[in-house]
Amino acid sequence: TGHESAIGVWPVLTFALAVILLIITPGPGVLSTAGFGAAYGFKPSLRYVLGLFIGTNLVMLAVVSGLAAVVLSVPWLRVVLMGASVAYLLYLAAKIGFAGAKIAFIEAAAPPGILGGILLQAINPKAYAVNTSLMTGFGFAPDNLVFEITMKILIANAIWIPIHLAWLWAGVTLHRLDLPSRTQRIINIFMALAMLGVVGLALWSSFGGQG
Repeated sequence: TGHESAIGVWPVLTFALAVILLIITPGPGVLSTAGFGAAYGFKPSLRYVLGLFIGTNLVMLAVVSGLAAVVLSVPWLRVVLMGASVAYLLYLAAKIGFAGAKIAFIEAAAPPGILGGILLQAINPKAYAVNTSLMTGFGFAPDNLVFEITMKILIANAIWIPIHLAWLWAGVTLHRLDLPSRTQRIINIFMALAMLGVVGLALWSSFGGQG
């Protein structure tokens, strides 16, 4: 029998449940997905979601290869990445909050595209925390690490895609209701404030939460 035959069903299901719980909870990726869906609709936002998908897989590869651990072990670099993450999250919150508004200091005519989604995941603290937890824990094939990592990536992607499309659909549903401009603006601002809440939690967990 091969290594695969020794895999128990429950460890795999436990890993899948962990993926669902870690991904479905509000974070920069899903909140920005819903926010852009509400502000711009499906097609303009889908390119951004594709960028998030590519980005999260790049983060997984960085975690598996050990590159992320090396980079994040440098204190000053962690601070730089956190600063870049906060700045970009603020930018995304502004894009959502000012969608459709004629504000001179920000171009809010369209959501970020594929590159914007990749960039968010590259500097998204939650992406590294989630993928590190998933890839280093919840083992189910200790005798065949390559097989286990491959299966984990496939399972994570199989769950990631429908969850993010569901968040996008939720945002698009609000967009399609053809609400009055004032109501839509309130929704956009609420989505933006939710993003700012994530920024605050990220800062607290990185600095205040250490005390």
